[in-house]
Amino acid sequence: MHKRKLGRQGLEVSALGLGCMGMSFAYGHPEDAASIRVLRHTLDVGINFWDTAEMYGPFSNEELLGRMLKEVPRQRLIIATKFAWRFGPHGEQLALDSSPAQIRRSLEGSLRRLGTDHIDLYYQHRLDPATPIEETVRALDQLVRHGHVRYVGVSNWAAWQIVKALGIAERLGLARFESLQAYYTVAGRDLERSRHAERLHSRGVS
Repeated sequence: MHKRKLGRQGLEVSALGLGCMGMSFAYGHPEDAASIRVLRHTLDVGINFWDTAEMYGPFSNEELLGRMLKEVPRQRLIIATKFAWRFGPHGEQLALDSSPAQIRRSLEGSLRRLGTDHIDLYYQHRLDPATPIEETVRALDQLVRHGHVRYVGVSNWAAWQIVKALGIAERLGLARFESLQAYYTVAGRDLERSRHAERLHSRGVS
């Protein structure tokens, strides 16, 4: 399996990763035994990158991966998970919330469910319009500095939002977003239009 560099510190991830959403969310009744077999098979073929999120389940997908992490040396795996929402007592999504306090609560929950002391790649799943981007960038930088998170990224952000966040990180010397997870298929090519618009904007074309 070919490897790719993630971030600036030499972390290598397999060129193919496993998105674990379908094991616990959105695609019918979960079958944990079958999911465990799939997770073990990915390791056999050289895939070391697993992607999950607190909302998958909610929570049960992280718990499933946590069970597998008890079988595998932690350094063998690259784990990505995501935050974005505040949840009710029964796992119901209440609202987008990326305030610094909520980010810390989300991370603590993910670490507990996964049974690990750090997340390799921590994504903001959706942009929270009520929280300034600078507050989110500062909060994530603290998680990196404290060693709870190795790298940070975003999912489903527009190009201009990413550019703004990168500018803030560079200006303030904070951890920068190193990864983008975005919807991109033959049928869904909105990402290309966003990139084209950004190129025109950078040239002063409106």
